[in-house]
Amino acid sequence: MFYVVATVVKKKPGDSDSRLIANFRKQVLQDEVLTELKKREHYKKPSVVKKERLAGSRRRKKRRK
Repeated sequence: MFYVVATVVKKKPGDSDSRLIANFRKQVLQDEVLTELKKREHYKKPSVVKKERLAGSRRRKKRRK
């Protein structure tokens, strides 16, 4: 189960519109909204996820030698 949480950035006194947009972009990157969106775009079977995780582990282990 996942929760939907909106990214909220409030305008502070003295902030321009461009600064507000920059703060919003920074917050979106920090919350990893885009990476989560890309991950959920297509369904992957649990067996495929496990296979990819093991392959990455093998690559990291091979690189260390």
